[in-house]
Amino acid sequence: MKPVCVLGNGQLGRMLRQAGEPLGIAVYPVGLDAEPESLPQQQSVITAEIERWPETPLTRELARHPEFVNRDIFPRLADRLTQKQLLDSLGLATAPWQLLAGAEQWPQVFAALGELAIVKSRTGGYDGRGQWRLRATETGTLPTECYGNCIVEQGIAFSGEVSLVGARSRQGKTVFYPLTHNLHQDGILRTSVAFPQPNPAQQQQAERMLTAIMDELGYVGVMAMECFVVPEGLLINELAPRVHNSGHWTQNGASISQFELHLRAVLDLPLPQPVVSAPSVMVNLIGTAVNLAWLQEPLVHLHWYEKEVRAGRKVGHLNLNHPDPTALAAALQGLTPRLPPEYASGIAWAVGKLA
Repeated sequence: MKPVCVLGNGQLGRMLRQAGEPLGIAVYPVGLDAEPESLPQQQSVITAEIERWPETPLTRELARHPEFVNRDIFPRLADRLTQKQLLDSLGLATAPWQLLAGAEQWPQVFAALGELAIVKSRTGGYDGRGQWRLRATETGTLPTECYGNCIVEQGIAFSGEVSLVGARSRQGKTVFYPLTHNLHQDGILRTSVAFPQPNPAQQQQAERMLTAIMDELGYVGVMAMECFVVPEGLLINELAPRVHNSGHWTQNGASISQFELHLRAVLDLPLPQPVVSAPSVMVNLIGTAVNLAWLQEPLVHLHWYEKEVRAGRKVGHLNLNHPDPTALAAALQGLTPRLPPEYASGIAWAVGKLA
């Protein structure tokens, strides 16, 4: 099989490499500053763990590579303006929004979108960075460089957040995991819960929307779609053209992980529907040193990224799954004392979802 070069050498590239090993697929996560001649790129399929990148000798060379899968899709989805325009062109439900070009727009923005405005950087910005929640009296706090470089959305009163992770083959076949319920705190995903049998109406709506997006783009590989749950159904929040944090539970909770599924898709290998037979929970480890006492809980699978621990930085995650939701909830509660206090609310939320 062809090797796979992954543009970006963070935890997603690392987990793609790990997923390739049992299949005999050589996966090379590469930093943006790598020397092009150091890689077996001419024989490789190229993918990416990031949506946008600076121009370097490597990225200039890869931009011409005939096997760079989704190369022209990444910049379209990395810019929230063109991403929103795509969703609108497909008639898919999303929060009302507009480009924020200048401060003189604010009266019209609040008249059109309501009392809470969510400002988002067009590019970059993730895990709560590059976003501002503003009311009419707070617009003076927005940095001036945001104007022309941000969109503004209506603040949505949602009852929950879910994501759909799916994959599309080169022939247009699509497969999906069950919807994942997500809890964000300070803009960072803290905890995810997935069930083998999701809400049928929500699952069907989400699959229709993500299929339409991937088909329109001719996308190949794994894509994630984050949504708000509102009384009318689902509103698309954002798209990620790659493997996604909210799909990490699939490493231990599905017959095929999202990482293996992505490799299968880009290499044109069989793409069966992954089997999910038990509830799963993923707990993000954020700015927390490793604690081997977590392993005393027999349901815990530790995935440690070997990164320097810094405040607000994702350094690993814990996966737990069990056919009995009660046993899974008990394992989470047993884990709570072994984690810093700030994890308690996220675990309590997951236990509530399992009840």
